[in-house]
Amino acid sequence: MPDPDGLTPAAGCGTMGRMALKQPSFTIGIEEEYLLVDRASRDLVCEMPPRLFEDCERTLRGQVAREFLKSQIEVETQVHPTASAAGAELKALRRSVVDLAGQHGLAPIAASTHPFAHWGEQEATERARYRAIANDLAGVGRRLVFGGMHVHVGVEDDELRIDLMNQARYFLPHLLVLSTSSPFAEGENTGLKCYRLAAYNELPRTGLPQRFGSWAEYRDTVDLLVRNGVIEDASKIWWDLRPSARFPTLELRIPDVCPLVDDTVCVAALYVSILRMLYRIRRSNQTWRPYPLFLLSENRWRAQRYGVTGTLFDFGKGELVPFGALIDELLDMVREDAEALGCRREAEHARTIVARGTSADRQVACLHGLVARGVPREAALQGVVDRLIDETAGAEPLAPDDAGSGRGAA
Repeated sequence: MPDPDGLTPAAGCGTMGRMALKQPSFTIGIEEEYLLVDRASRDLVCEMPPRLFEDCERTLRGQVAREFLKSQIEVETQVHPTASAAGAELKALRRSVVDLAGQHGLAPIAASTHPFAHWGEQEATERARYRAIANDLAGVGRRLVFGGMHVHVGVEDDELRIDLMNQARYFLPHLLVLSTSSPFAEGENTGLKCYRLAAYNELPRTGLPQRFGSWAEYRDTVDLLVRNGVIEDASKIWWDLRPSARFPTLELRIPDVCPLVDDTVCVAALYVSILRMLYRIRRSNQTWRPYPLFLLSENRWRAQRYGVTGTLFDFGKGELVPFGALIDELLDMVREDAEALGCRREAEHARTIVARGTSADRQVACLHGLVARGVPREAALQGVVDRLIDETAGAEPLAPDDAGSGRGAA
């Protein structure tokens, strides 16, 4: 993490001047995509029962949607002034989906990949938008059996939104590390903490966004694709961080979905605190030092591969640093901002995540523990699903010594 000496004088961003910087609202909204599993087989369902979605629509009143796959369901919170308020509503949304799915013998899991489901058995939702995406992406699109978590933060000024996106790219690997929940693919331990991004990288218009000099440059880039019929609108640009196509927000898209709501809220709190910090230094006519996309991508890979037990580059120091130390520095850097936004406690939960590991760490430990007890591997993978079901429904994570227990091992 560069120290304050790593800040540079702001050269300006488009027409945005120092005196024109009105403070954004920094409101928060959270979207989560869940995978639906059969409680008996623990496998992904091939299709959501129509009655289940009707029940969810009636209960959640416009805060639920179908997703790309028939086995997925998405919830989204209202707009909230604080991360904790968004988290409280998210817990209620999850509980409703858990209860309603249970009436159909199903359960949602808030993990970005299913431990053993096969992509060839899944089908795209029969909606015009998703049919068009499936047709455009061909075989690559059929492998997209995963879910994500998106955090919208209100940044109403167009020029400031682009400026903050340019600067915030540096911190995306840090936020990814805290969320990782996709170590498995089709029953195999991939060795990655976040396999989801490996699959996502095969898609067009993904990854870290380039640096834009202004809102006009961004719009010109998008409009070129729209005019030529490549995309309908900016919603089909799937960068790790992007200006929302629907709202005046800067949308964080890099995280995995977290089984534990407290982890989700932590990522949201840290993200909004980072944006406020970057806005604050921009008010002082400074900006976060830009680094080549090549170097930022290296940290993205290291986050995806090694998670909380790994290291990331501190480009200011020019060396690899343990992730736990980077988080301590980052929390110190944004303390003022987290306090102003009323989310210091939620942001500092990052230290708990580092200490106990993410869902990816717990899933792998659960599998190894069950196998070590003599449980057949197929049943052990079912035990991992059981753990995800329980955590998604609100159960506390088990201690590492209990990693080898699970209902799937019975």
